[in-house]
Amino acid sequence: MSSHRFSWPVRVYYEDTDAGGVVYHSNYLNFMERARTEWLRDLGYEQTVVKDELGVIIVVHSLSINFKKPARFNDMLEVRCELANVGRGSIEMAQTIICNGVELIQAHVKAAFVEAETFRPVAIPTAMKQDMINIQAMSLNVEKL
Repeated sequence: MSSHRFSWPVRVYYEDTDAGGVVYHSNYLNFMERARTEWLRDLGYEQTVVKDELGVIIVVHSLSINFKKPARFNDMLEVRCELANVGRGSIEMAQTIICNGVELIQAHVKAAFVEAETFRPVAIPTAMKQDMINIQAMSLNVEKL
């Protein structure tokens, strides 16, 4: 099971950059999506299995992002995910993108669970929600130390 903080490495490719050689702003969203997918996989939930067996998909409901510094071609980034809140049918995550110890991006993402066929909101599947609550509890215990 994943720890309360998760990190995923991402290399910046030429295709990720604009004419100035810096990462195009929307590509940070792609990097964060990959990290959330890998976080979920690390937790034991493959998205295709969640959809096929539980009939649920996870969609971005809302997000806020602060661009602090740019990433550039060939940078090695660390995309971090930290579960901030588990609701009835949604989760909230704090995400940061780091390069060489310098924070480039701060983001807050709310993801909603919806029925795969109708896109109507649904509750987080019970086992998945319990795993997420356990991660939150681990985070609180570490913060108390």
